[in-house]
Amino acid sequence: MVAQTRHAAQPSPKKKLDFRDKLVGKGLSTDALLKKMKTLHTQLAALDQDHVDVQSLSTARKELVHSSILLHKDRGVKAYAACCLADILRLYAPDAPYTQNELRDIFQFFFRQLSNGLKGADSTYYNEYFHLLESLSTVKSVVLVCDLPAADELMAEIFREFFSLVRRDITKKVELFMADILVALIDEAQSLPSEVMDVILAQFTDKNARIDQPAYRLAVQICNATADKLQRNVCQYFSDLISSHSEEDNNNDDYDDIRNAHDLIKALHRACPGVLHSVIPLLDEELRADDLSVRTMATQVLGEMFADKAGADLFKKYPTTWNVWISRKSDKAVSIRLKLVESSRNLIVSRPEARESLKQMLNEKVFDPDEKVRAAVCKVYSQLDYESALHHVEKKQLLDVAGRGLDKKHAVRVEALNAVGKLYSLAYPEIENGDHAALEHFGWIPEEVLRITSTSTEVRSVVEQVIADYILPLPSGAGTSKGPEVDEVAWTDRLLCVMRYLSEKSIKALLGLSGIKATRPNIYQVFIDTCVQYNGGIMDEGEELITRRLNATIQHLAVGFPDPHKSQDDLHAFAKLNENRLFKLAKTCMDPQTDIKNLAKVTAEFQKRLDQTSSTLLPTLNIFLRRASLRIINQSSIPSLLKRASRGYGSTAKHLIETANLAQTVLNFVSKHCAALYKPHVAELVKVVMTGDVGGKDNGKSTVNEQMVEIGLQALAGVGKLDGAGVLAADKRTNERIEKFAMHSNWRLAKFATRYLTFGKNRKEAIANEFEEMEDADAEGVAARVAALAQLSRFYPDAFESHSDVFMTFLLKKVLMVSVPADPDAMEDGEEWFEDEVPELLRAKVQALKACRSRCLAHSSSDKAVEIATPVMKLCATLLEHSGSLNSEIEEDPKFMSRLRLEAAVSMLHLATVEKFATVLSPKFLRLAVVIQDSCYNVRYLYLTKLLTLLQPRKIPPQFNIIPFLTVHDPESDIKTLASTYVESAKKRLPPALRLEHLEVIFIRLLHLLAHHPDFSTAHDDLLDIVKYLQFYLDLIANQDNVSLLHHLALKAKTVRDAESHSENFYITAELAQELIKKKAQEKSWTLQTFPGKVRLPPDILRPLPSSEAGKEILKTTYLPEETRRWLEELGKTALPKEKKERKAPAKRKAPATKGSGQPKRRRKRARSHEDDEDESAGEESNEEQAEENADSEMDVDEKAPTSEDVEETPRPRGTRTSARNKVRSFVLPVLLDFIVSAQTKSKAKKRPSPPLTDQENDDE
Repeated sequence: MVAQTRHAAQPSPKKKLDFRDKLVGKGLSTDALLKKMKTLHTQLAALDQDHVDVQSLSTARKELVHSSILLHKDRGVKAYAACCLADILRLYAPDAPYTQNELRDIFQFFFRQLSNGLKGADSTYYNEYFHLLESLSTVKSVVLVCDLPAADELMAEIFREFFSLVRRDITKKVELFMADILVALIDEAQSLPSEVMDVILAQFTDKNARIDQPAYRLAVQICNATADKLQRNVCQYFSDLISSHSEEDNNNDDYDDIRNAHDLIKALHRACPGVLHSVIPLLDEELRADDLSVRTMATQVLGEMFADKAGADLFKKYPTTWNVWISRKSDKAVSIRLKLVESSRNLIVSRPEARESLKQMLNEKVFDPDEKVRAAVCKVYSQLDYESALHHVEKKQLLDVAGRGLDKKHAVRVEALNAVGKLYSLAYPEIENGDHAALEHFGWIPEEVLRITSTSTEVRSVVEQVIADYILPLPSGAGTSKGPEVDEVAWTDRLLCVMRYLSEKSIKALLGLSGIKATRPNIYQVFIDTCVQYNGGIMDEGEELITRRLNATIQHLAVGFPDPHKSQDDLHAFAKLNENRLFKLAKTCMDPQTDIKNLAKVTAEFQKRLDQTSSTLLPTLNIFLRRASLRIINQSSIPSLLKRASRGYGSTAKHLIETANLAQTVLNFVSKHCAALYKPHVAELVKVVMTGDVGGKDNGKSTVNEQMVEIGLQALAGVGKLDGAGVLAADKRTNERIEKFAMHSNWRLAKFATRYLTFGKNRKEAIANEFEEMEDADAEGVAARVAALAQLSRFYPDAFESHSDVFMTFLLKKVLMVSVPADPDAMEDGEEWFEDEVPELLRAKVQALKACRSRCLAHSSSDKAVEIATPVMKLCATLLEHSGSLNSEIEEDPKFMSRLRLEAAVSMLHLATVEKFATVLSPKFLRLAVVIQDSCYNVRYLYLTKLLTLLQPRKIPPQFNIIPFLTVHDPESDIKTLASTYVESAKKRLPPALRLEHLEVIFIRLLHLLAHHPDFSTAHDDLLDIVKYLQFYLDLIANQDNVSLLHHLALKAKTVRDAESHSENFYITAELAQELIKKKAQEKSWTLQTFPGKVRLPPDILRPLPSSEAGKEILKTTYLPEETRRWLEELGKTALPKEKKERKAPAKRKAPATKGSGQPKRRRKRARSHEDDEDESAGEESNEEQAEENADSEMDVDEKAPTSEDVEETPRPRGTRTSARNKVRSFVLPVLLDFIVSAQTKSKAKKRPSPPLTDQENDDE
């Protein structure tokens, strides 16, 4: 039977073949045969299928399939024979003139010739092979293969040959012919052999499969052209794989096959999705499979399929599959949820129709129970480009991500903060240009990042890294010597742009991260210097001291690192490296005189060298170097900051005014904490002072830019304080101008000008003489005069002392004793704080107290120190007793009183830094402590921050550590949080011996203070308030190691008596403490053992009992009221109650009311940085920063606490804090005045050079 093609044609015998030669016979040479074959090919090719007499072809038809032709040894003969046979099939179509066996031989012959001969356009007989391929492609005679015996084998062979052939260097047209031939075979075949599917699909599994690869391209063309036909075969292919996996025992090989199959599905979907329409339901079923691995692979592959270019059709055609896929967000397996989240990044960008579902899913998964999923969600946002994040992600989503910066898991915190940091970095060019959409969407990011800085050391470390890498990075190209010129102006402007959208608190946090505050030499410089001395462990002398110093330094540093133990090991290893080049590079980074370009270059070299030497140390040392170097504010910033500050003068443009104010804030901060940055710019600062503008330009205005003059004076004063008069060598004209500013009515100009003059040459006595005529000072300029006097008393006390009788009389009579009656109308609003401009007289009063305090501190080493300081201490105590007034008979302005009692309390804290003064102040400790519970929020907050700045470097006696525990009842959470953060930090930083002295042994003092607290009574409800204090202390301090000591102290309390009142209140607090400690130990499963050591109780507040009988009687007696004992028994049956949440009013807040207090609620007001007490308000920095800046080489040396035996006792304050001034004894002011003047006169009789001031107080903002 003769095979037929599927294309019918109408034969026309109009033209006959002219060729009549024999092709087969003996004696026929190859050349002759080749010539005949060429002639035959030419004639056959010229014949038209519709106009040929096929009978004339019969002889040639038969001879062409003779074995002597098909098996001829000459390539040319076979090439022409193949072309002739192809033409015969073309001319005979639709009827093939050969038997099936002959056709099989013919097609095998065809593809063998193509495989062997089609090697390139320059190869022999290329035109003949091309003709053969073209004929097979256009005539489609190849479809006859499908009807032959063993067609499957022949088809598989054809596909293998073609995919092998297409990898050669062939033309695009040849590739198209091949595609047409293979497509025709697939279309004609009733069923496709599995071998054919294997050959086709194998092109998609090649690792190098891409569209520029001919074999891959051919497979894609075939699949897209025959998608409808291949769907069933592809589905069967994957069904067989999956079913074979489910029927056998699971093993790794099976999973590898399944995994490869899913990879193939992804590849097919990217190139020819049409073949997968029957496969998608299989994946749908896999999403519901019990097998975790299969479910995970299906989730991943579908996520990638939905995201690729064909995903839109998949989303529309298979909505059920999408819903099942997105529902995997609730899968019990973490790996499934993880794959789902990881797939969402590309979907956000490419699938608009799916964004709503994705948004809901991501909003849920950012709070997923598993940390890996939460981290993955954050990472998704970090991978978005700017446009996608702006248009396809809501602000609330980004806020949720930023909120994960407080996640309990470090990995989540890192991903979350890095995500928002990267987005801010991408958006910064638009933010800088003031784009509203960018500002709304991303401008809040620095605020949110900085807001959490002080949460913990781990969070702080991540915040530092995000600030350094994304928000305020080093200038681009600064790290390479061949890089572009560093744009220091743009770098500085970026700082100001970021600050422009920060709150006041966040600005302080950012400045705190700058490293400017650290007192130099700081702990980092001490560490590097000690490493140099350590010399890798080989020391000629002082080995023990150097080693101990190194260990103490490392211990102190490591506490502030995310992983203290690893950090200690890394820092020790760095010291043992003994790489002098690394030490030198680190010192260069820390040098304030290193400009920003060199800083970046040196930092990069340090990191590169350390990575080559010991890469494991790099993470820890990166944190070290980031904190030690000035990479946020640098000496390179100063010129740009001065220019920006000057542009705001006289301008009405809001952005220029805001930028100028921010630049002034930064410059004031530098002047206060690191004036060394100004050294290269002294000449510029002098020009600013002389002209009120940058560069000495005339601003063209009749008035002087006082803001710029103030900046210049403060900076010059800071440089003078740092290096003395040598740096400030100025001409006579400059000094005369500054002298005029010292007498200026602007109190800040007078203040800084006076400070500058105290460090100049031969100007000190002159300025003191100028101030002698105090009686003539008008009311308008009194604050300026007093501020100048405060500077004089602090920085040049000898000059102040030479006129002290005049100065102190003026301060007392003309300033401090001037009453300010309360305004009845103003009192109705209940305000206790000046929120805006501070009145001139109040500022003068505050500065007067500072002048008195500075005078006392300046004479602290003299023999008459106590004699000079006692009147001042009594003055401060009187202000506290009368709630800020010196006269209890006059109802003064509460806003004046709040500021004055704060300043009095702060002054007493500073005086307590001197041991002899602390002894005198000891009886006033209770009244000083309860300032932390003042009715005014600002007083409480500023007092606490100043207290912490003195506690952290251990400048005041250990008993002051009691005060932070009195914040437990504060209605404002930030005050309690600040206190708690300090205690937690101190626990980590202090060595065991100091921790014992400063945090644990003071427990007995806490019991004593609570027994004398104004709110103490034996009523049950009041005792529950006392319980809160004790519980707060135990929650923060008690642990397995010290619980026995605390219980021992509570027991010892009943073996002594109260030195002050001999009351039973002390025993009540002791019994309360005993019971609470027992409950705490029971709750935590701690063993409460007998304390083996001995503890010396403080003799200044406790006395021995008169007899052993009295002791036995006290031990037998239970002092707790019956109701409280029953409450404690009930408490023992349950866990300790959590602290009640304070009720808060959004508009008005007040401190806990004490008994008998009739004070109204006080509205919460924050202190302003421009107020007159900025010298003392700098304590709001985080605990970690302040501890670092006050660290020095003797950090491991214990400080002996002052004792206070045989000192004058004064009655403790009675009644309540808010109404104390109505219940204390009156104070005779004239007597106080005479006492102070008398002490001044005596002190002048014996003058001595004043000792150099230590870090008694912060500089001015």
